Amino acid sequence: MSKVSLKGVIDMHVHTNPDIRRRAYDDFELTDAAIRVGARAIVIKTHQGVTMDRAYLCNAYNQRMYHGSNDFTMFGSVTMNRVIGGINPTAVETAFKLGAKVVWLPTASAKNHLEKMRLDTSKCVEVVKDGRVVPELLDVFRLVKDYDGVLGTAHVSPEECKIVVEAARNAGVKKLVVTHPEWWLVGMSVEDQVRLVKDYDVILERCYAQNLGGGKYKSNLPDNLEIIKTVGYKNVMVDTDGGQVENPHWELAMEAYMQYLLDHGIPEEQVRYMTHDIPAGLLGIEN
Repeated sequence: MSKVSLKGVIDMHVHTNPDIRRRAYDDFELTDAAIRVGARAIVIKTHQGVTMDRAYLCNAYNQRMYHGSNDFTMFGSVTMNRVIGGINPTAVETAFKLGAKVVWLPTASAKNHLEKMRLDTSKCVEVVKDGRVVPELLDVFRLVKDYDGVLGTAHVSPEECKIVVEAARNAGVKKLVVTHPEWWLVGMSVEDQVRLVKDYDVILERCYAQNLGGGKYKSNLPDNLEIIKTVGYKNVMVDTDGGQVENPHWELAMEAYMQYLLDHGIPEEQVRYMTHDIPAGLLGIEN
């Protein structure tokens, strides 16, 4: 098979330094790597709150170092963990005003995350109570709609995810991404993923590898291949969730992921759709 090209690729889920957990690249190193391979855009994510201010600095760095010789853009996001007060519409609105594109539900503060990790759930950030989304989340939905943002489901349970997705759609949220449903901590069945796509036309974000604990990772590529065949490429977005020192650097992981799909029968135009067209549409950019 021909070697894959990363020209114009977009990854909406990459972790960088500064972080409480050491990452493979810092923000500027990731910017350099993206420009080296001709990427169009990346969204940087942190469990510690917001990254849109860091994305601004990356873009300023790009301009000063490369003088407009590329079309790469770094984008930021906000994650609704306890560090920003949980489901905090004020923080979300501020993030949007400063250029954030993605709002993630709680990750390390999610009740499901803490339960699966056998940690104290007394300080979790709840998104669902008594079968309904918490009232503050309705305000977040309004902001996501008004700012044409992207809502990612993060580390909530499959049951919570379904409730959130239905409520978000009812509130007019157009851009919904189910975050790495294949990860054991989320643990969403293939049947549930199929149902969410069928009922709500969500995008399934399928990532390069998943953390098994103790610094060990499992490749998701065979399972990702199967879900593409099951639900169709138009509802699957290829992201890395990269940045771990245990895994290949971001651009190597993305290249290996795309090459695997090509080598296993996914047509080049479909791989492009999952790595270029879907994320470009979500971010509202041309590619």
